[in-house]
Amino acid sequence: MTTRGSRSEKVKRIFQKFDSNRDGGLNREEMAALVVSVNPRVRFSDEQINAILDEVFRTYGEFIDGEKGLTYEGLLRTYDDGAGDVDRDFDALELELNLDDNKGISIASEASSSSILDERAMESHKKQRTAAWAVSPNHGIVFDDTWKMVDDLEILIKRLKAKQAKDGKLKGDNFDAYSDAGWSRELGPSSEISDKRIFWEESGHDYAVFVKELGVLRNRADGARSREEAFDGHMAIGRVLYEHQLFKEALVSFKRACELQPVDVRPHFRAGNCLYVLGRYKESKEEFLLALEAAEAGGNQWAYLLPQIYVNLGIALEGEGMVLSACEYYREAAILCPTHFRALKLLGSALFGVGEYMAAVKALEEAIFMKPDYADAHCDLASALHAMGEDEKAIEVFQKAIDLKPSHVDALYNLGGLYMDLGRFQRASEMYTRVLAVWPNHWRAQLNKAVSLLGAGETEEAKKALKEALKMTNRVELHDAISHLKQLQKKKVKPNGGANGEGAFIIVEPSKFKTIGEKTTLRLDLANALQIRAFQRITRLGRCDVELLKKEMTENDVPLSYSGSGVPEKSIRKPNLEEILQRLLNFLKPETFQGAVKAINERILSLLDETGSGRVDLGMFYAVLAPICSGSPNKRKRIAFDALLWRPVSEGGSQIRKVDAVGYIKLLRAIYIPSHGVSEMLEVHGETDSSMVSFNDFLVMFDDPDWGFGIMSTLVKLETGDRNRHGKYVCSVCRYPIIGSRFKESKSLFSLCNQCYSEGKVPPAFKQEEYKFKEYGSEAEAMKDKCMCFTLHGHSD
Repeated sequence: MTTRGSRSEKVKRIFQKFDSNRDGGLNREEMAALVVSVNPRVRFSDEQINAILDEVFRTYGEFIDGEKGLTYEGLLRTYDDGAGDVDRDFDALELELNLDDNKGISIASEASSSSILDERAMESHKKQRTAAWAVSPNHGIVFDDTWKMVDDLEILIKRLKAKQAKDGKLKGDNFDAYSDAGWSRELGPSSEISDKRIFWEESGHDYAVFVKELGVLRNRADGARSREEAFDGHMAIGRVLYEHQLFKEALVSFKRACELQPVDVRPHFRAGNCLYVLGRYKESKEEFLLALEAAEAGGNQWAYLLPQIYVNLGIALEGEGMVLSACEYYREAAILCPTHFRALKLLGSALFGVGEYMAAVKALEEAIFMKPDYADAHCDLASALHAMGEDEKAIEVFQKAIDLKPSHVDALYNLGGLYMDLGRFQRASEMYTRVLAVWPNHWRAQLNKAVSLLGAGETEEAKKALKEALKMTNRVELHDAISHLKQLQKKKVKPNGGANGEGAFIIVEPSKFKTIGEKTTLRLDLANALQIRAFQRITRLGRCDVELLKKEMTENDVPLSYSGSGVPEKSIRKPNLEEILQRLLNFLKPETFQGAVKAINERILSLLDETGSGRVDLGMFYAVLAPICSGSPNKRKRIAFDALLWRPVSEGGSQIRKVDAVGYIKLLRAIYIPSHGVSEMLEVHGETDSSMVSFNDFLVMFDDPDWGFGIMSTLVKLETGDRNRHGKYVCSVCRYPIIGSRFKESKSLFSLCNQCYSEGKVPPAFKQEEYKFKEYGSEAEAMKDKCMCFTLHGHSD
């Protein structure tokens, strides 16, 4: 073990090597040179170096001597505090100790024979030719036999690479491997590194031979003299394979290392990284959780790795679509390592992803403060500002992201969307053109380019762009868009400045819209139901069987918690609630699930957690979801009532308190019909009596058209008919094919779609004192109506 004397001598030699101006201090330039030299295989960016130097100069302020910089005592203190490894750095720099002036002998040669010196020379040679990780104290190779295996493996990989390159099978090269602990990039293959990714050809003879020879090496590791040596061998093999992007093979080695030392953090962390790159996010998350458990049990030994475990765990959770849970871990990483700008950026992006825009802006601004040229952080900050309505500022920030990285697809695409929202169609089409220059088969950019050209009045160009989009994807909305364009040209409609190229229209006040027959939906009811239906579509709750809510209540125990009022609640933290939602919506892809959680968080959880405690009343949450899940209307109402019964205040009985029923309906309306407001209901129906309500009483309250949730019948009608098409009928206002219900005006005989009817739009050619509409759910209903009219006319003749 290095004595304190020899240790300080080594630090002195390191200090002298980098104190190039001999002023007794290491300034920022000299300190940067030291950091780079002792990490020869790490490619630091200027921002990373600056962040490290800021941390050192702030933490060791008492050892900073003005302009001179960090003193020798300060450098010694950094090593004493574990910021670096003296022996490793000393060897990496190939330094020799000074002769001790008093004793006239080299401190390094105390009690050493020539054979030991020869061995040390060999060690130095090994360290020069091996990756930096192999000589670091935390990941390093411990046993000599492991060095031999690493050498043999490097030869095998070179041989495989040469054969595959000769056959033209190897794709990509020079891949910068994923992060070690500390200053790191995102874990996964982002757009920046995907083009550097190596894709090995795994099906050929050469690869099979390589795997066979690799098996021999693994057997050598297993046959080591001790468990520790076997572990050392498998970890080193795994690291070499990982560096060469042989991720499947690296995973095998790390898994074997996990078996040999289950409580060691490193193999779990490495296995988690491999699984993430291979797209196996759930397994990746499980490995990171095991790494976290081991790190927390191991005390300070693994403290250096904790922030990175938190970050990578968050990224793996995002891979599964679990963004609320990811936020928790990014926050932990940022608390443990406040200068970890990537953790802050990921936190900001995740908060934006769940609709918490103010918190997102704060985290992203913090990340940019630490790393001003962080293009991804600028892009997400601009998106969050746009979501908050700060459009001019958002344009500036998007532009900054594009200045930093002119081919930033997300920034270009999102800025195009922002210009569309502002009605600046020409600028929007320019942005989409730039997206297509980088990513030629981006069909959404192509479609949006067509829509923006249409908004700018360039119909011919829009038609060309639409046809290009159609070549990229055969989605039904593109066929509708082309049909819509043809209608516009046929009618020679002058665009009204709307982004969808709709014709001129007038908006009529609601009192002038009358209905024929009881089955025709009132305009305001339809407007509210369409909003709820849109929410159902985003969240996919319309495809979630309401019985699953009942199953969650009966099968999963939720511990009671006590709020400030002292009333027991089955409350749950948002990340745990996200796990329940993942079970309910297990048919969704991760990115779709993420969109669903965002909508639920913005619309439902924000009202259920008004205090911002991060906890939600689970019974009330189930009751609020029930009316918009799939299943018969009666079943939905029954399970909503059961969810209220399941809450601790009602559990065990068959009735709920009237005050709870009123509170529930108030909440239901506030979430799904916010335009109605709830203050009047509170005044008229908000008695806080202690009476109890049975299921039948609850149904009367629920179905009340004025004070309940009577709109549910309209919602159910939309659910069953919103895919119905009406032959060649197009809406007289927006000119799109009519899907869903068709509203036919009885006097002027024009037809409106659901949306235009709900918004009160009519063609300007038909100005009337009042309009009477009849609703047709399908073309068959219209034909039946027509036949009845003929029959009536026949009788009267």
